[in-house]
Amino acid sequence: MVMIINNYRAMKIRILLPVILLAAALTQSCVSNKKYAALQSDYNKSLDTNRNLKQSWQVTQQELAGSRGQVQSLEDQIAAAKSNASALQAALNQCLAGNNQGNVNISKLADQINSSDKYIRHLVELKNKSDSLNQILTTNLTRSLSPDEMKDVDVKVLKGVVFISLSDNMLYKSGSYQISDKAGVTLSKIAKIINDYSNYDVLIEGNTDNVPISQVNIRNNWDLSALRASSVVQSLQNNYNVDPKRLTAGGRGEYNTVADNSSVTGKAQNRRTEIIITPKLDQFMALIGKPAPSSN
Repeated sequence: MVMIINNYRAMKIRILLPVILLAAALTQSCVSNKKYAALQSDYNKSLDTNRNLKQSWQVTQQELAGSRGQVQSLEDQIAAAKSNASALQAALNQCLAGNNQGNVNISKLADQINSSDKYIRHLVELKNKSDSLNQILTTNLTRSLSPDEMKDVDVKVLKGVVFISLSDNMLYKSGSYQISDKAGVTLSKIAKIINDYSNYDVLIEGNTDNVPISQVNIRNNWDLSALRASSVVQSLQNNYNVDPKRLTAGGRGEYNTVADNSSVTGKAQNRRTEIIITPKLDQFMALIGKPAPSSN
């Protein structure tokens, strides 16, 4: 009986042992799964944390890159500002230097302008004086001529020069360059004016119409105009004591017309001798402050 009981106990133990072991195993397995789940949870949290940290790092890197760009931009602006400041300083220095030079140039220019103004005023005064003298000369001449003489004498002032135009009917014999007797009285009055204004030179110019001359001793209108001018010059010199150094004779033929040669009246106007009274060249140049041109 005891044996049977012992055997029963041993069998029971053999039967219960695996159950106990299995329970122990199952119990052990349950603990490990919980730890695993906990560890897995912690791991997942770590992954999330790492992901967040990585995103934060990327954002930080972007912000850092942006900050570096802003810093570089600021540095470039600072460099540009410094360069601009240097350029402005250089420009200012140049401006100051140029201004000093400019003041000198402006001063010189002002002096030149003042001198020019004085010179212009001087010339205006001389012109006014010359115009006044010409007007007096013209007035004296016209007053000395009779109404009949004025029919054959035209006196005018053009560009500061006195022109005395004499018709050939009054001066010369028909078709000739010889001075007529009736011209003597008129020439004497003109000669007196010329002698009164001794600072003037006198140019005598002969002019003709376009009708060809047909005389043996006169080739053409050039000869006729020059011979007539020469006759007046010699009459002024020989008969009225005009200094020959002041006289010049010249002929312009038929090429200095004042009217149309197609009419009788026009031809008569073109047949004339002009006495042109002008200031002497050396005195005129002296009046405007310049030396007379050399005769060489």
